[in-house]
Amino acid sequence: MSNPQNLRFSKEHEWLSVAEDGVATVGITEFAANALGDVVYADLPGTGSAVTAGETCGELESTKSVSELYSPVSGEVTEVNEDVQNDPSLVNSEPFEGGWLFKVRVSEEPGELLSADEYAAFTAG
Repeated sequence: MSNPQNLRFSKEHEWLSVAEDGVATVGITEFAANALGDVVYADLPGTGSAVTAGETCGELESTKSVSELYSPVSGEVTEVNEDVQNDPSLVNSEPFEGGWLFKVRVSEEPGELLSADEYAAFTAG
């Protein structure tokens, strides 16, 4: 599996893409989507809510289990992916494109995030 080089990754298996205006897009990795199995429900943080790096902010339910969703950064949620709420399977079929989960205005620079190569090594071992 190939992780996009322009993203940063958490050890909880979320990815982060920071735009120039300070708004980051958050999703779960292909590795996590494959481990979860078919996602059937997404409980995402609401627009306007605060999220804190490393803390839970929602959950994903699959045919196998329920997994907590952790925010890789702190900030305020500016948008939630309505498409994923309507069709949670996008998390599996398009984890790095249409399956993104939410956008957040970052209040502090993310800390211990991994590069694509570091994340690949982390998930390989």
